[in-house]
Amino acid sequence: MTIDALPAAPAQTQSRTWEVLCHLASLAGWAFPFGNIFGPLVVWLLKRAESPDIDHHGKEAVNFQLSVTLYLLLLVPFCFVLIGIPFVIMLVLLSLVLTIVAAVKASTGQPYRHPLTIRFIK
Repeated sequence: MTIDALPAAPAQTQSRTWEVLCHLASLAGWAFPFGNIFGPLVVWLLKRAESPDIDHHGKEAVNFQLSVTLYLLLLVPFCFVLIGIPFVIMLVLLSLVLTIVAAVKASTGQPYRHPLTIRFIK
């Protein structure tokens, strides 16, 4: 058995699970208003002290969801003249895809930075 074939340490596996959950918790926004922000925020606040990787992914997830929410709020007035509707749809789909990409990267232990994210939390 080579070193590459050894299973991940339990602590590392648990840390990666929380890193993935930081990103996937934003899917709570599909069920609850502002759940996309509060889901990752709660996971990050509860687990950030356990690992620098969890802290990184939690900050990324919260910053990204705050940015997406801000962009959506800025698009709302444009929806009244119908030009904003396609942009809202594209932003929602992009947010979903980038959240899944971030979760996959987190599951492999890679750091990930979302594009077009305002860094509210550093």
